[in-house]
Amino acid sequence: MLDDTQITQIANELVEAQRTRTPVPLLTTRYEGMEVADSYAVQRLWAKRNIDNGRRLVGHKIGLTSKAMQDATGITEPDYGVIFDDMVFESGCEVPWQRYTHPRIEVELAFVLGSAISGPSATIFDVLAATEWVMPALEILDSHIEMEGRTIVDTISDNAAMGAMVVGGRPVRPDAIDLRWVSAMVYRNQTIEETGVSGGVLGHPATGVAWLANKLAAHDDHLEAGEIILAGSFTRPLWVEAGDTIVADYKDLGTVTCQFS
Repeated sequence: MLDDTQITQIANELVEAQRTRTPVPLLTTRYEGMEVADSYAVQRLWAKRNIDNGRRLVGHKIGLTSKAMQDATGITEPDYGVIFDDMVFESGCEVPWQRYTHPRIEVELAFVLGSAISGPSATIFDVLAATEWVMPALEILDSHIEMEGRTIVDTISDNAAMGAMVVGGRPVRPDAIDLRWVSAMVYRNQTIEETGVSGGVLGHPATGVAWLANKLAAHDDHLEAGEIILAGSFTRPLWVEAGDTIVADYKDLGTVTCQFS
């Protein structure tokens, strides 16, 4: 476990790395005893620093929702981060590539909450009842910590690698379709790179949202009405470069597009 001084030092480093676009050295090589609880403490302090600087929290993201990714990182549950107002783009946008470090794209569904969800006993049914809309979304992964050799404590500290998101397509009510069977094809510069189906996210994409509400309850927190929740990726991360155009085709739910300028 880390002490408060170490947690503060790491959070301050990440705020500076965000400003300069210069990743900091791996935390796992510098803090041998660092645990997942320490990482969330760093993330909460980093988020507070950003809120104090004028950013507004508008939602949360859930990551590491596939069994393969959990096995690869040695954990048995997802992770989460926060979404600020300036992280949200609309489909058809130009995304400034140089704003991000090692950007990658993931394909997801976003849940827009019409009412609050509180743990510690939230279920998938609570999530569906609280959800106003579900819509297609791309997540842009970012990194303020060196990529090579990263572990789960690095990723969580770094806001679960959340960089930005692009929303679009056709929003639907959560009971209008079977949310386990939303599929998507991802094109990079007119070439199909990834395909996936939303049931790959913990069996149902709403499962992760319930997990998040229960996880936040341990910190006397909850999911607010109006929040947007990125429920987890059902494709592998796709690396992008400046000039790339990304199109995610969700069939009946429409498309989400962006270009990295």
